[in-house]
Amino acid sequence: MATKTEHLQKLWRQYHEEFGHLPVTTRDVVKWAVDTKRIPLPEIDPYDLLADDLARALREEYATDAQGRRYRKNHAERVTKGGVQHTFWAIMGFAPREHMQMAFAQRREQIIGDCAQLKTDVDVYNDMNEGEPPIQLVLDFTDDVAEREAWRGDDREAA
Repeated sequence: MATKTEHLQKLWRQYHEEFGHLPVTTRDVVKWAVDTKRIPLPEIDPYDLLADDLARALREEYATDAQGRRYRKNHAERVTKGGVQHTFWAIMGFAPREHMQMAFAQRREQIIGDCAQLKTDVDVYNDMNEGEPPIQLVLDFTDDVAEREAWRGDDREAA
């Protein structure tokens, strides 16, 4: 039996086979799948919906410190207990050090995973399109981070 993810991936491929392989929004594909009775509209738990909304809001809350640096106020740590993953949120400045260390380590791992997958994707694309100049990918972010920090410095001086 296919997982929910595999079923959705199959619907994605079916849509592309039916309408052509052009860029499309996921909303368009879902609307098509619901309209053609390939998937039912889900019953939504209002608590889950609100918890997702709250998590999104927490991710987007920033503050500025005394040195003018804009930082994320709320940080999440994912923990698996009894086979179930839970996400615990805490406010920087109040969170225990162990929570912040794990939250930062997990975010770093996400970035590494994203970069590794991006490199694979670019390599595969380049191999599929050998007749074109290869897309170049730079994974050293040292200059990018320094440039952003310099911009922040300019913003503080202008204030």
